[in-house]
Amino acid sequence: MNEVRIDKWMWATRLFKTRTVAANACKKGRVMINGVNVKPSHMIKIGEVIQVRKPPITFSFKVLALTENRMGAKLVPDYLKNVTTPDQYEIMEMNKISGFVNRAHGLGRPTKKERRDLEQFTDVDILDMDNFNFDFDDIDDESSDD
Repeated sequence: MNEVRIDKWMWATRLFKTRTVAANACKKGRVMINGVNVKPSHMIKIGEVIQVRKPPITFSFKVLALTENRMGAKLVPDYLKNVTTPDQYEIMEMNKISGFVNRAHGLGRPTKKERRDLEQFTDVDILDMDNFNFDFDDIDDESSDD
């Protein structure tokens, strides 16, 4: 076996959960070899370096062996070598630290704190007009004293 389809190899080496997801990543331009986007049918050879963009970072893998059959996770290091640069991992770490900073308010589901604040604001007990004790007789008496 001298060559293997890139989508089959990425699925077999567990870079993607299904072959369909691997093929879609190729179609969307997220898989590159030597900086050139490749199609799912592209044939790869031993020694090539594959860049897989999984936002926010780009992983790089060197092909050590070829296979079309999915394997156990313990066998994956025999087929690929992770050559991703450390600066890419720093980007991933910074993204983890920042959390949901990029989430605009009002988009998506509310956080637990936002939901609690909203429930407290719209709580029926707060808006119940029976809780207000206005004694209008006292007001009339004060105004007549003038």
